[in-house]
Amino acid sequence: MNLRLARMDDCAALEQLIGLSVRLLQAPFYSMAQMEAALGPIFGVDRQLIADGTYYVAETEGKMAGCGGWSQRASLFGGDRARTGPDPLLDPASDPARVRAFFIHPDQARRGIGKTILAACESAIIEAGFSRIELVATLAGEAFYLSRGYRVLKRYELPMPGRLTLPVVWMAKQMTTGNYLF
Repeated sequence: MNLRLARMDDCAALEQLIGLSVRLLQAPFYSMAQMEAALGPIFGVDRQLIADGTYYVAETEGKMAGCGGWSQRASLFGGDRARTGPDPLLDPASDPARVRAFFIHPDQARRGIGKTILAACESAIIEAGFSRIELVATLAGEAFYLSRGYRVLKRYELPMPGRLTLPVVWMAKQMTTGNYLF
């Protein structure tokens, strides 16, 4: 597996990967209507992460196998198409970093790609001076993040068009001197 930073010319392939990942790996947890309404505004590419150099692409045999990243900006989730205002930088001394937008190709699920991307994100987060991480997990992703030391803060539903909602899990992890404490 090759892990690299995403480039702007990856956006079309990322959108394709995200759609495939959502429609197949999220299907046991969400209805087709929920998944389709979430594609784009909730499950989508955030070009700011790519521009900031905090979004990764994992490739196997020259094909995109997964993606995910972290952010030093205020947004907790979502593609940039839904953003209407600025996304200000966070202060590592007082704010948590964000883990964002993890999607794995269904053919590559449960092969350690998510763990590899998350480890790269957590290392970069510590290097950037953050000691706490927050994320909004899908129901499909909750078990993965729990296994990596994240704890549930709150369960809630994101409102979407057509009176639909998307149940999600707000999670956090405290990072201190190599030990993961909450």
